[in-house]
Amino acid sequence: MSENPYIKSRLRSFAFAFNGLRLMLHGQYNFFIHLLLAAIAIVLGLYFDISQAEWLWIVLAIGLVLAAEVFNSSIEHLTDLIQKERHPQAGKVKDLAAAAVLITAATALIIGLFVFIPYFLDLF
Repeated sequence: MSENPYIKSRLRSFAFAFNGLRLMLHGQYNFFIHLLLAAIAIVLGLYFDISQAEWLWIVLAIGLVLAAEVFNSSIEHLTDLIQKERHPQAGKVKDLAAAAVLITAATALIIGLFVFIPYFLDLF
């Protein structure tokens, strides 16, 4: 029986994606910080037994921040590949990508505050 080239190419694309995740885990300190904060949010969610709707917001916030960090790293690497020396335009590109991470992280913080503050207030 011959192998299906479509399935083989799909499996290869997953391998590339997991390699990208490995690169993020081993080379990007900010990604690790976001994972640590995500773990804290998950532990708090389990501790407070948050609702399904609250879990959806938390998972969405975590996913968006992590994805933004991956996009930011991709843009930084691509910019460094194209422009070896310091250049004002390259700096702007990197700053804009970093701003996207900042916006998603701030949004995730706000979501976390909306979800968890009522639970913390109930403790007192």
